[in-house]
Amino acid sequence: MGVASTDAETDTPLLLQKEEEESAEFSINRTGNVWTAVAHIITGVIGSGVLSLAWSVAQLGWIAGPLAMLFFASITLASTFLLCNCYRTPDPEHGPDRNRSYLEAVDMSLAQSSEVPLVPPRVVSQQFVSPGPSQGSAGVLGLSPVSEGEKNAWVCGLILQISLFGIGIAYTITAAISMRAIQKSNCYHDEGHQAACEYSDTHYMLIFGAVQIVLSQAPDFHNIQWLSIAAAIMSFAYSLTGFGLGVAKVIENGYVKGSISGIRTSSAVEKMWLVSQALGDIAFAYPYSLVLIEIQDTLKSPPPENQTMKKASTISITVTTIFYLLCGGFGYAAFGDDTPGNLLTGFGFYEPYWLIDFANACIVAHLVGGYQVYSQPLFGNVERWISDKYPHIGFINDEFSLKLPLTPPFRLNLLRLCFRTVYVVCTTAIAMIFPYFNQVIGVIGAINFWPLTIYFPVEMYLKQRNVESWTAKWAMLRIFTYGCLLVTVFALVGSMEGLISAKLS
Repeated sequence: MGVASTDAETDTPLLLQKEEEESAEFSINRTGNVWTAVAHIITGVIGSGVLSLAWSVAQLGWIAGPLAMLFFASITLASTFLLCNCYRTPDPEHGPDRNRSYLEAVDMSLAQSSEVPLVPPRVVSQQFVSPGPSQGSAGVLGLSPVSEGEKNAWVCGLILQISLFGIGIAYTITAAISMRAIQKSNCYHDEGHQAACEYSDTHYMLIFGAVQIVLSQAPDFHNIQWLSIAAAIMSFAYSLTGFGLGVAKVIENGYVKGSISGIRTSSAVEKMWLVSQALGDIAFAYPYSLVLIEIQDTLKSPPPENQTMKKASTISITVTTIFYLLCGGFGYAAFGDDTPGNLLTGFGFYEPYWLIDFANACIVAHLVGGYQVYSQPLFGNVERWISDKYPHIGFINDEFSLKLPLTPPFRLNLLRLCFRTVYVVCTTAIAMIFPYFNQVIGVIGAINFWPLTIYFPVEMYLKQRNVESWTAKWAMLRIFTYGCLLVTVFALVGSMEGLISAKLS
């Protein structure tokens, strides 16, 4: 009787849910392929982090520096392969349910208690798949953590939003430094390399923030593929420029600078802090786990999205690692102990000044797109949560059509307008308070790396595959997880020390 009653109660709701899911899915036009995914990934990976790699190699030396890059590249690729299989559930290739963000993947994989399920899995899937800002899941943001799994999901949500916010700060700082570098480059060219060409970067941060307020009004992540493609082209341009200038400088010097042990310091403690900060900078330069699922959600199928994403990730990480090794290696070879913290704005290079200007203009253009690649997932998470919590408030859910002269009609939502504007203002204000390039990206890289690139992907893998405790595979993954934790803590402490010291000085 009990079983028959359960079947009778669930038949109709499941059919209705399926119809609603198919209707919602049909409204999203997924047209992405391997190369659009590569463009998104390169936009997300080759950002401001590449500019600090020469300085990082200088702290670590000729052996440890390249090995550290290869280590983080390998870890990032392994994490990517684990996460790609979390986009669809329960089967990674043919599962009917999609997780449209990293947070939703963690929620579906870890938040459901085996003893006290909060919501039937099909209902959660139905909520998550809805595309509009007026629909969506409360996710872990709207659920009280009543089990260990839900606590994991809640913590993941908090770390994810902090990480996305921190990347916005780092990109604001870097874009402003690059805009200032263009002004300084022209000054040095006109007045000589010894001229006092010092300028504030505050007004450049304000300009960058104003541009982001406008771009942030794009309704969703599926509408900014063109921005990622343009930004990826810019990232190749300035990376190649930095590499070329490094090669030219080495040829001009006539020999390779640097040493196996890296730069010389006055004490072992100072060396330790610089090494830890360099690891934080490299950690910032690689992982893109927090936007991987969003990128995968833009892909068409067949072939299965996880196969396309794995191929795109392999191509992207291989290309970026080669770029990183070339830029970091030749930057250190050119300047040795005098390697600047930012390869293209530290003015190890003065001429040709127009090429310096071009490279920094490409950095700014790339970061304009990169800021949106990382901010759009946060916008979507928060707005879906608010919309689900207050479904009947017009300010939150209503959209208006705005038509400006010489432009197509534009959909305007008041929640989107207000929230995203406040968000950009906050990242800009904090960047103005802490305008320290290497220290800030070291802190953010260390905060992002372990929880989002190591811990949660491993936990989801263990749960999906039902790996039993104390088996060989379980033990290896645990050793891997906590070994990476030690590296992350070391990098975080050193980067925090550098940030505090920079602020106090």
